Amino acid sequence: MPKRFLVLQHASWTGPGLYLQQAAKHLKVEFETVRVWRQSIPDPAQFDGVIVLGGRLDEHQVAMSFWEQERRIIRQVIDSDQPYLGIGLGHQLLAEAQGARIGRNYCASIGFVDGYLTKAGREHPVFKNLPSTLSLFKWHDHAVLEPLPKSLSILATSVECQVEAISVIDRPHIIGVQFVNHAGDLADVEHYWQKDEKWVHSLNGKYVNPAELLTDSRKIHERMARQFEVFFRNFVRLC
Repeated sequence: MPKRFLVLQHASWTGPGLYLQQAAKHLKVEFETVRVWRQSIPDPAQFDGVIVLGGRLDEHQVAMSFWEQERRIIRQVIDSDQPYLGIGLGHQLLAEAQGARIGRNYCASIGFVDGYLTKAGREHPVFKNLPSTLSLFKWHDHAVLEPLPKSLSILATSVECQVEAISVIDRPHIIGVQFVNHAGDLADVEHYWQKDEKWVHSLNGKYVNPAELLTDSRKIHERMARQFEVFFRNFVRLC
């Protein structure tokens, strides 16, 4: 039987990106995507794992009831030792559930940067058959802050964010990544810009040239798609 994953989505334009959809199709993985701001989250125990996508914990949203429901679900998944992949906000919510602090990063990280696997990352099965230097697609101004709880291991870092990837120690199937490579395809990058241009312009000290952003995506999209599929295949094998 194909593996089935519960996918939690936080905004209408931040759903499963093209690379994630392509990888799932190639691996015969099925998704049930829930828009958490308007749908109830089903029991995660019905699925082989949970994928929590990106978004932002805007101040006016923090009080919304779905955030507490989602936090409760994430704690349930971790407590039951179920496979979990957090991307962007999903990465931050995993870290928060383990006792880490989330706050404004030392810089806004928008666009493509090089990420570097740590020793723990090079040894982690989710990065098997991947190079120690990876191209990352970034779209955030908040991050997981150090020091981390002892239960978490840093798997990747970059000059724009200290904590690019984490895993729960001795539980390699519980993973978070700050980068959003699942949405690194040109069409997804263009969509991110169209939907979030106002927010990007609001970031102090950060100028983003949309033409350069799209050019960078064109240059590396084949490599990023290939590497994301390896990453996702590795994750599925852990489930």
